[in-house]
Amino acid sequence: MKKEKYNVGLVGVGAVGTEMIKVLKERSFPCGKVQVFASRERDEQILGETYHVLKADENSFSGFDIVLFAGKTDVALQLKDAVVKSGAKMIDNSRAFRQDPEVPLVVPQVNAEDLDWNKGVIANPNCTTAIMLEAVAPLHKAKKLKRLIASTYQAASGAGAPGLEELENQLREYVAGKPLTVKAFQHQLTYNLIPHIDKFDEENWYTLEELKMRNEARKMLHAPDLMISCTSVRVPIARAHSESLNLEFEEDITPEEAREILRASEGVKVVDDPLNGGYPMPLDATAKYDVLAGRIRQDISRNDKKGLDMFISGDQLLRGAALNAVEIAEHLIKRDLV
Repeated sequence: MKKEKYNVGLVGVGAVGTEMIKVLKERSFPCGKVQVFASRERDEQILGETYHVLKADENSFSGFDIVLFAGKTDVALQLKDAVVKSGAKMIDNSRAFRQDPEVPLVVPQVNAEDLDWNKGVIANPNCTTAIMLEAVAPLHKAKKLKRLIASTYQAASGAGAPGLEELENQLREYVAGKPLTVKAFQHQLTYNLIPHIDKFDEENWYTLEELKMRNEARKMLHAPDLMISCTSVRVPIARAHSESLNLEFEEDITPEEAREILRASEGVKVVDDPLNGGYPMPLDATAKYDVLAGRIRQDISRNDKKGLDMFISGDQLLRGAALNAVEIAEHLIKRDLV
């Protein structure tokens, strides 16, 4: 039976945690008590309000209905059993449980039905996967995706607050003629691209970021044999990721069909008027709920109509993380699962 209000806990007060609080307010989520947790107790200014932040431990979650995790993987692993034992639903944004076969990995517009078999924990996918599948899943459901090649252009904020701060500081240092400080990334990001996000797999030389996109997409689309290859690149953009996608389907599909499918899909906005400068850009996707999809065209390297190329942009903090977590909570309520 649905309640009028739901007590919500939030573990982590960084960039994603702050965005989660903002989204809860924007969407008028039926919050009762809202309590923020972190590694130590303190008062914290968040979006102009003072929150008394409590130290998160195994005894923190009694009386909560939903606990959103926006912190580190080790924290999620450490506190998972305590959340589940308390009876709350844990929605985790870390990588801790994404490939756990006992944990659904969910974007509601893609696979909300997987929430039905949750055992107390639901995982949020990697932001690049979430943004990609908003645009790809509707096409897959209509024409059955066979192979996907992705190149991602990922904003500094994908590395959290330190990454965004480093980009901003480097811009100031560059203008001032000072040496650029490099800490958050492997190399200078200003006036540069870095084809290196997360650790490299020493066997195949893909990064973990690239392998996450393959593994997570397969799990969420229930397509374990789907052929996916990805190259992930850090770019000097403050916020919002972009992706260039080459898609091969089992059935014929035209650009016009793809646009029609995407226009009817929740979470996607078609921006595809290239002759007049209309195409997805991270600047336009920033602080927007929808993934922007455009540059939709037939793959001219093929002799059939089973291939498409497409470019997408989406806000990684919002669409790729905070908004998705809150939407999972909304769907848990809608499906009488909390």
